Amino acid sequence: MHRTPRLIALAALLAGLAPFAPAMAAKPAPVVVNSDLDARLMYQILQAEMSALDGDEANAFSLTIDAARRSGSAKLYERAVELGLRARSAEFAIEAARAWQRAHPTSREPNRYVVLILIGTNRLADVPEPLKRELQGLTGKERVAAINQIPRYFPRVNDKALAAAVVEQALAAELPTTAYGPAAWAAVGVMRYGAGNRAGALDAAQRGSALDSSAEEPAVLALSLMDAKLPEAEAVVRKYLSGAAVVPELRMAYGRALIGAQRLPEALTQMKLLNTQKPDFAEAWLLRGNLELQDRGNTQAETSLKKYLSLLPGEQAGNDESETGRGAVQAYLLLAQIAEQNGKVDEANAYLQRIKSPQDVLRVNTRRAMLLARQGQLQEALTVIRTSPELQADDARTKLTTEVQLLREYKKMDEAYALLGKAVKMYPDDTTLAYEQAMVAEKLGRIDEMERLLRQLISKAPDYHHAYNALGYSLADRNIRLPEARQLIQKALEFAPGDPFIVDSLAWVEFRSGNLAEAKRLLEQAYASRQDAEIAAHLGEVLWVLGQREAAAKIWKEGLTQQKDNETLLETIKRLNPSL
Repeated sequence: MHRTPRLIALAALLAGLAPFAPAMAAKPAPVVVNSDLDARLMYQILQAEMSALDGDEANAFSLTIDAARRSGSAKLYERAVELGLRARSAEFAIEAARAWQRAHPTSREPNRYVVLILIGTNRLADVPEPLKRELQGLTGKERVAAINQIPRYFPRVNDKALAAAVVEQALAAELPTTAYGPAAWAAVGVMRYGAGNRAGALDAAQRGSALDSSAEEPAVLALSLMDAKLPEAEAVVRKYLSGAAVVPELRMAYGRALIGAQRLPEALTQMKLLNTQKPDFAEAWLLRGNLELQDRGNTQAETSLKKYLSLLPGEQAGNDESETGRGAVQAYLLLAQIAEQNGKVDEANAYLQRIKSPQDVLRVNTRRAMLLARQGQLQEALTVIRTSPELQADDARTKLTTEVQLLREYKKMDEAYALLGKAVKMYPDDTTLAYEQAMVAEKLGRIDEMERLLRQLISKAPDYHHAYNALGYSLADRNIRLPEARQLIQKALEFAPGDPFIVDSLAWVEFRSGNLAEAKRLLEQAYASRQDAEIAAHLGEVLWVLGQREAAAKIWKEGLTQQKDNETLLETIKRLNPSL
């Protein structure tokens, strides 16, 4: 018999409500479970669904809620809620949800519907009581989890400040308690932060931490506030991390926040702590290796990266034919870079051959090109990049920037500048390419052109702090227009507070201005944050001028171990202490 779509839909609904006819099966026959539906109830449900299919949701709702009340069926109550919403009647939907609540007082679902409907219709004043009911009967971790869930009910609410107040009102009984106060204050803080009240969010994190500094919820909130440039939030995070039972993911997130703030030595310290406390937490070894490599600690980085790979299933034997995971790809690329820097070309290529990932072909080919260039085969290296397939949306741009990097590194500045000119025309809104063009112009001695390009970039992208810093440093290095240089660099620091390279630039302005003590203080601060060869060159020069010759020589030697071919460092040593 041919079935109409309406009958199919009705059959599906009824199949969900009760098993009317057991399926045929081999002996022994299954136990027959008779439905509680009588003829009248079945007919009423059919009428309701036919009304719904005809678009008469109001009549469908009326019939369904009556059927639910007579049968006590939770599924019918839920269907009545759905029909109320389809009829665009919050009153119908809430009526059905509350009737469902009365019929099934131990069920949590009807109350959740009430909460969501009230929030969705902006009836926030009515929300506190059902929110409180969300927590009834729950204790321990279940109650904490329910509190943590509350802010997720409000993603699209219009009046976020009122929503924050409503949540605080609903959680008033929890806030002073040691057991649930930290989670409750964190929920309030999340709501305040969503309303733009960062100071209020910080206050909530501090209050939750004061109740129990080992609770992770206030620390997670405080960690998100660190990104919002609230330095007081970090104290809450550090207080949590000083405890005994630290969630490794939170220490990991703190390490990443420190990296974002260019506080790399502190991030490395956190990874070492995490490695000690939970040595089988693989991701920390990967990040540690990355940081050690940036700090020129190739030997330590190699050990950390190999430890990371040893913790990954399938990577130890080296014969896994499945696609290489994202973390393993990064580890092999870094190990290849270390081998390349150590002059071990075959070892570097062996690491690259371990990577089986179609989406990373360009990254692998980039490393192969670097190896070729290091062996004096620059044209072959450029060919590898140019002929690499473009599989990702940004691959064409990546190939251009890689080619520019190779040309710059091997002193082909005219070719790099010409290529950047083409790239900037292809990607006119790309700030990085425009910045690179200005930097290559400087290398070519085209200072006026560099300044024009940087000012043009600042005009187009007024929050691109690298341009302010580069222009300010260039003025300071040439010892001209120092007040303007200071102003530009201070502007850069507004966008990237504490960035060691920008602090280095500001120190150079102070040095050129004759403020040696302040220059020394700033350079020591920058060098403590990032042991970079160029910062070492500047700090050594200031120490030399101050008469601290031994300290200067020590810093320069450290810089040479970090980057023996740094032009600024080599020029400074040659000019001031050629016997070093």
